[in-house]
Amino acid sequence: MPGENLTREEARERAALLTVDGYEVALDLRSAVGAGPEPRTFRSVTTIRFRCAEPGASTFADLVAPSVTSVTLNGTELDTKTVFDGTRIELASLAAENTLVVDAQCAYSRTGEGMHRFVDPEDGEVYLYTQYEPADARRVFANFEQPDLKAPFTFTVTAPTGWTVLGNGEQDGEPRPTGADGATWSFVPTKPISTYITAVVAGPYHVVRDHYRRTFDDGTVLDIPLGALCRKGLAKHFDADDIFTVTKQGLDFFHEHFDYPYPFGKYDQAFVPEYNIGAMENPGCVTFREEFVFRGKVTQAAYERRANVILHEMAHMWFGDLVTMEWWDDLWLKESFADFMGAFSQVEATRFENAWITFANQRKAWAYRADQLPSTHPVTADIRDLEDAKLNFDGITYAKGASVLKQLVAYAGRDAFLEGARRYFKRHAFGNTRLTDLLRVLEETSGRDMTAWSRSWLQTAGVNSLTPHATYDAADRITELSVFQEAPAAHPELRPHRVAVGLYRRDVGGALVRYARAEVDVAGPRTVVTELAGAERPELILVNDDDLTYCKIRFDEVSLTTLREHLGDLTDPLARALCWSALWNLTRDGLLPAREYLGLVDRFAGAESDIGVLQTLQGCARTALVHYVAPAWREEGGLLLARAALRELRRAEPGSGHQLAWVRFFAQSAKSAADLQLLRGLLDGNAKIDGLEVDQELRWALLGTLAAQGAADEQAVTAELARDNTASGKRHQVRCLASRPSAEVKAEAWAAVVESDALSNALAEATIAGFDQPGQRELLAPYAARYFEVIERVWRERSIEIAMAVVRGLFPMLQDDRRTLEATDAWLAAHEDAAPALRRLVLEARDDLDRALRAQDCDAGVPN
Repeated sequence: MPGENLTREEARERAALLTVDGYEVALDLRSAVGAGPEPRTFRSVTTIRFRCAEPGASTFADLVAPSVTSVTLNGTELDTKTVFDGTRIELASLAAENTLVVDAQCAYSRTGEGMHRFVDPEDGEVYLYTQYEPADARRVFANFEQPDLKAPFTFTVTAPTGWTVLGNGEQDGEPRPTGADGATWSFVPTKPISTYITAVVAGPYHVVRDHYRRTFDDGTVLDIPLGALCRKGLAKHFDADDIFTVTKQGLDFFHEHFDYPYPFGKYDQAFVPEYNIGAMENPGCVTFREEFVFRGKVTQAAYERRANVILHEMAHMWFGDLVTMEWWDDLWLKESFADFMGAFSQVEATRFENAWITFANQRKAWAYRADQLPSTHPVTADIRDLEDAKLNFDGITYAKGASVLKQLVAYAGRDAFLEGARRYFKRHAFGNTRLTDLLRVLEETSGRDMTAWSRSWLQTAGVNSLTPHATYDAADRITELSVFQEAPAAHPELRPHRVAVGLYRRDVGGALVRYARAEVDVAGPRTVVTELAGAERPELILVNDDDLTYCKIRFDEVSLTTLREHLGDLTDPLARALCWSALWNLTRDGLLPAREYLGLVDRFAGAESDIGVLQTLQGCARTALVHYVAPAWREEGGLLLARAALRELRRAEPGSGHQLAWVRFFAQSAKSAADLQLLRGLLDGNAKIDGLEVDQELRWALLGTLAAQGAADEQAVTAELARDNTASGKRHQVRCLASRPSAEVKAEAWAAVVESDALSNALAEATIAGFDQPGQRELLAPYAARYFEVIERVWRERSIEIAMAVVRGLFPMLQDDRRTLEATDAWLAAHEDAAPALRRLVLEARDDLDRALRAQDCDAGVPN
């Protein structure tokens, strides 16, 4: 990634110098189809009109392109060989008012960065879309690539006749015929937006149309054209009606609470192939990964997840697009709010009323992990450059930030929080902000001093632990209940927490229910909960009941004993999810043996009513087996999980989401000859389980295990691809082939992702997923040393997206012994001058390995 970085200081200097009045961008995408030289390029002509505060000064424009045909500044043509170095265009002797015209040949992408080009193996059709965040618009058109240089954009796009072409703005008239094979689409100018949220989607997409209409109290009518798109090959699976339902519910919710009409005209949502992330909030043209178009049966948790992403991106229309952070230090100003609003709006506006349970059980788990890594950082981070920014789309910025906002609502009050948001939008519409701008409006609406709260919650790192301790009198009533707060030594901040403390005991029917609750402000190392003095002795004390704050929940010994025996008797699904989450944190921290956690899953997961919690438990159990149990017990633990999965599969209600979750978990866990025979029977149709439909996606799941266990060969995988010769089928095929237990297969897979850049981003990720199989530790052992030999070269030569996938995905985590830890330390010591972002990824992987080894010691009874 030579020369592609941009520092915060460079961005600040340029922002102080320039004001951008507008962009006109003309793209000719006809080269995407038909025969042509590789790598393919397209013509990009950009006109930028901007002012300079210091006439005579110099600056630069950003462009990552194979070649530039011409650069004209204020009517003077510049020498492209002199001013363009492959990533920047030097601009000298600026006038007070300037016009820059850049005619370039830009490259189509196969990595999901810039203008991604995808050829559908099913029908040969070509699909294009753009993805820019944080700074890849410069791969498509020349610009000033930083969020605080907002401007209106006017796009024209020439593409093959018959395509659908979309941009941020509404289409301006009908497409004009252009040559024998194309047409040109024009779009109305956008409102002032940042470069990273401009967008183009083009290809023979399947399109469904609808509209949203709202009448405001003053009689004003808002009409928003809605669109939903996917590849033609996915049209038969596309449930656009449900997507539109959630979209309209979200628009209702945000209009009711934000008091600022949606400002970007139309609202298209495109589900696109080979997408690196979940979705992107391009105003008027939101893009999603096409895996949200479900090709087979999925659980309700999958629909809930999709709805959450739809609402998360919609919240960005206000938090992020209308009002944008000045620099990536304040990325949380959009991502934390969108993450919080996604769950908030789901609970209050959609059928997914248990979204806070999912938030507590899944999103917070992501945050807890990230906040204990050596790379943890405050929610408001120190982002020195674009590489830092790329890595900060993490569990801190999203899930911890959202958790902090949930705590803020408890602290400042819901009404004050929402009124603060409304003032924030109106005060800073189409502008850029910092942390202080948000705190100012929250102080106005809540009447609270937000400075101390911000310092504790937004400007310090680390997660606190809260542990209850109670004493009792002779009548078994509480004499004193205290909450003890601890912080890790590296991040010693003890924060103010607004928490609920719940007391639980079993009723006459055996259900574990709450009989007392108190809300309290926890501050400092010890807080006495006076409100619960005199309450009868509980069997379980649950700190952070109702999940008001962000903390790791700990238990006293009595409560832990209760959970060991009666976890399944907890009737409240949120309380149960919080206990499961706390037990998982104890396991990750090496305080609860992993085999004990697996025993709890074996005993109680089958009764879990919330499908999202169940699937999370299954994922945690898999992680515990692969990484946290003592190696000597791994075989026994694997058999335990496989037996539990098959038992619960047979018990599950036929045709239910729970049945589907258990069959998928069984497919992951199966290892014995009898289990593999059952998988083969389900695949071939010789075995039946009442109510279970083995659709194409489930077939690939079954075949994946058979291939990894050596029970399905290349011929079987090829035959399955013939049944499902689609883009999804191709990804599955690549993963299955790379998963086979053969030294030759592993060598081919390694070479495909490390020594070659021929694979697209999606196929590279599929190859890595197949390569890294937990049951193949010995086969993978030779690649541990090779990993450390190649990662610096990979980081230097590949795009950051692919480099991140390789560095994360091929770290020798399965070589879980002290020698791998020592090899990691040796690389870090010998490469102190390596790119900071690369070192961060290696440090994070090292921490995961070190944590796994500590957990294995705990499981084996080895004292830490």
